[in-house]
Amino acid sequence: MTKTVLVVDDDQAVREALAQTLELAELSPMVAGSFIEAKDHIGPGFDGVVLSDIRMPGRDGFHLLDHALKADPELPVILLTGEGDIPMAVAAMDRGAFGFLEKPCATSELLPVIERALKTRGLVLENRRLKAQLEQGDPASRMIFGRSEQSQVLRRQVRQVAATAAEVLVTGAPGAGIFKVAEVIHLSSSAAQRPFVKRASAGLGVAGLEAAFAEAAGGTLYLDEVSQLAGEVQFALVDRLEQGPGARLIAGSSADLEAAVEEGRFSPDLFYRLDTMRVHSPALKERPEDIPVMFRQYVRQAAEQAGLPAPEVTPEVIAALMARDWPGNARALMSAAMRFVLSGGEGEEASAVGQSDLGLTDQMAQIEKSLLANALRRHEGRAAEVAEALKLPRKTLYDKLAKYGLKPGDYRQGE
Repeated sequence: MTKTVLVVDDDQAVREALAQTLELAELSPMVAGSFIEAKDHIGPGFDGVVLSDIRMPGRDGFHLLDHALKADPELPVILLTGEGDIPMAVAAMDRGAFGFLEKPCATSELLPVIERALKTRGLVLENRRLKAQLEQGDPASRMIFGRSEQSQVLRRQVRQVAATAAEVLVTGAPGAGIFKVAEVIHLSSSAAQRPFVKRASAGLGVAGLEAAFAEAAGGTLYLDEVSQLAGEVQFALVDRLEQGPGARLIAGSSADLEAAVEEGRFSPDLFYRLDTMRVHSPALKERPEDIPVMFRQYVRQAAEQAGLPAPEVTPEVIAALMARDWPGNARALMSAAMRFVLSGGEGEEASAVGQSDLGLTDQMAQIEKSLLANALRRHEGRAAEVAEALKLPRKTLYDKLAKYGLKPGDYRQGE
């Protein structure tokens, strides 16, 4: 959640008192003594909210409100009023103010309003960012969601293999979006306007394989769960690839193909040919920090498909979602988003929490442990880098690792 609050008041003592109150609440105040000082901070890119007095010399709070809403109609502006200014404040609400507070204002009254405004602002900015990501950029940016390092690596790998004509093996856990990654590779390639044909490997015969290649001519053939190809079809596929397939092959697998080769269940010639270009689609447990981003995006998509308004995704909903293990990965998260939309936002928080018998404290601990483990995995057990990435003092990090029984050495390569 964004924490910036622009405090505008011509009375220095009031400004300083408000700033101190906000700092004690771990928020980030910016102070200005007039509209002139404040106006340059206000715009569509401002990642905070505005708290302004109404009565100020020169251009007052009404002028500031009009300026702010003209610059960004979704920017929350909270007005501070004197005892005799209540009618003015009510009029300001009609003009688009987020709320108003009467001076002097108790901390217990001020902070809840500020926090609601900040949460609203954070959701607005996140939705804008997601929309821009969909409308701009290449298919990898538009279709592969997440801001974690794993998601960034996945997008880079997709772009790299898309620039070649070689066969590709896409791996991942069930539900991790293997087919979607294959589709993005096709859309990112020079054959994006040519056919993209999908076939299930189970039950596919040699004749069906030839027909699929013919249908995908000049484009891409995707074979789902390639480990399920019959032995004779595997050999036919190797021959087809050696002769020049006429279409690019992308194979998907949630199974351990290396183990299948060792056990004699999969052709080594086919495996090593496919494994030249491998792309791994990470499971949610490998990138838990992507869950909020992905869930909000899936909610947007589900709302558009259902023709319904997208319900607010509250911090409580996110906390409940992150406390779950998600063995079904992105597919299960997408289903949760659809249920959330169809229930009008009433059911998912309860159902998500209901997936666990843990209380809130234990759920938050589970989330913290997951984030720590992910950081250790990402930095290969280098505690100094983990502490810097998580912005934690070294001692605090070691205390938390000891609390959860996490050992950096377990995440170092070769150990």
